[in-house]
Amino acid sequence: MEGDQELKELYQDILLDYSQSGAHKGTVEGADFHSHGINPVCGDEIEITMKTGKADGSIEKIRYSGHGCVISQASSAMMAECLEGKTPKQARELVLAFKDMMLSKTPLEVLPPELSVMKSLEGVRKFPLRVKCATLAWNTIQKSFPEEKTA
Repeated sequence: MEGDQELKELYQDILLDYSQSGAHKGTVEGADFHSHGINPVCGDEIEITMKTGKADGSIEKIRYSGHGCVISQASSAMMAECLEGKTPKQARELVLAFKDMMLSKTPLEVLPPELSVMKSLEGVRKFPLRVKCATLAWNTIQKSFPEEKTA
């Protein structure tokens, strides 16, 4: 039991650190994609701007702005960190994997390694209204992805 409490405290510290970090806050000048999301249940609101690379469409930079609870802000920062540098296809796959984990109780062991930091949001799954906070940024960026080209 003591180990469980230590892990819970570690995850709380991680969420606070990410929510207070300025590493991915702001807007991207000359953004290729922009998306706006609102969680009407608790009033969280987010703007996501993203710039992609010219050659392979990889995500060069993601920034978020807005306001919300610790969970939504931490999840936004984690998302930006996890998706920068990824191709649109990789980013889509990671978004779907995270949302599946949050919404369907998928075991954390099946999360891709790139999403390991997201395990700190595991406890949120017990609170359906808070899941909306954790997935707000992910739902919002999903709307801004360029359409996949079919051959």
